[in-house]
This record gives sequence, structure tokens and C-alpha cells, in this order.
Amino acid sequence: MFGFSGKLCIFALLLIWLTDFQKVMIKLYQENPNPKQIQQIVDVLKDGGLIIYPTDTIYAIGCDIFNAKAVEKVCQMKGVSSAKANLSFVCKDLSHIAEYAKVSTPIFKLMKRYLPGPYTFILNGSHQLPKLFKQKKTVGIRIPDNAIALAIVEALGNPLLSMTLKDDYDEVEYTCDPELIEERYGRQVDLVIDGGMGQIEASTVIDCTVDEPIVVRQGLGEVDF
Repeated sequence: MFGFSGKLCIFALLLIWLTDFQKVMIKLYQENPNPKQIQQIVDVLKDGGLIIYPTDTIYAIGCDIFNAKAVEKVCQMKGVSSAKANLSFVCKDLSHIAEYAKVSTPIFKLMKRYLPGPYTFILNGSHQLPKLFKQKKTVGIRIPDNAIALAIVEALGNPLLSMTLKDDYDEVEYTCDPELIEERYGRQVDLVIDGGMGQIEASTVIDCTVDEPIVVRQGLGEVDF
């Protein structure tokens, strides 16, 4: 019925179909993230890949902050320009933050009080920001209380660029259920990391670029200042 070339063509199409539909998901446990799997994730990031990963709030899209093409892909996925996008850096600890943002003593004490936790601090960027972000005077900084996210950043060796997965029109399930997240976004990223069910609220955003810190978005994290 089919000649050799026809069968070869069908086989190639089947292989493409199987590759396209295979799940790009890694299961990790917060209690003890597997180092080999963490390294697999880091390899994807260093190769310019995009991941969807768990935080202490809703799931987020992430990439290496030093890979300009990957950053542009994240922005395209969210339908925003890199110049206008509200991008955040996920850092491993407070000392990591000081490399990329200007932190006064009062702000350092404030962050030490709330981090790790479900908060994003808007800070003035330092001269060490990657070239792509030089045009942005401020940067959002996060240290999520999530062992998986922190293990990824630790192994990567630099902050993870992060953007919330949630849009105003999104159903809650598609921002916190990893199976549904993979179903909707799996073909747009290189890996979806299943770290269990996420939260349904985003982080609380605190602007520290003004005279007195102010909450510009009330999220999961409570504040009392």
C-alpha cells in the first residue's frame, strides 16, 4: 500500500506527534527535592529553556535572567513587552538580593522580617543588573518559602527571572493545579515542575522605592507596618 519512502514519512510524522504530545513534567517534593532532577531543570534553564515552577503562592514562569532570548520568550508568552513587563527576580537569600538591588539598612531589616515568604519587594536596581534590565530602574525581588524554588536558584548560581502565571481571566485551577497547568501551558515551555498543589493567591507586593514602604498589592502575605 505504501512504498518505503511513504512508510518512512509516516514514521517521521508519528515520531513528531509523539514528541509533541509527551508530557514535559517533573515531580518534586518540597521536603526533599531530588538533586539530579534539580540539575536537569538547571540544564534546561542554562540552555535557554522556560519552566513553570512552584512557589509559596501560585505557580510561576521562570527562566535564566542572563538569557535575553529566554526572557523575551517569557514576555511573549504573557503578551507583554520586556520594557513594560513587571518582572521579578527569585533570589536564594538576602545577600543574593544585594547583588542586584540597592538595599538600605531599614529595608534590609524589613525584608529580613518577612522573607522567605509570599512577598515581592520592589527595589531600585543596582548597576549589576543584566544588560536587558538596565533600562528598568526598579526590580521586583522574591525569596519564596518553597524549597524547590530555592534549590533551583541555588543550583543555577544566579536569580531566576519570574513572572506570575495568573492573568485576570484565568480560572484558579489553572494557576495552582500542576496537571491542569501542564495541560494548558505544557507546549509553551520546556518543563513543568509538579511540586504539589499551589496557593490561589499571588504574593503581596511592597514598594520600597518611595520614602515609606507601601503595599501596592495585597496578596497572600500579611503585613503589619
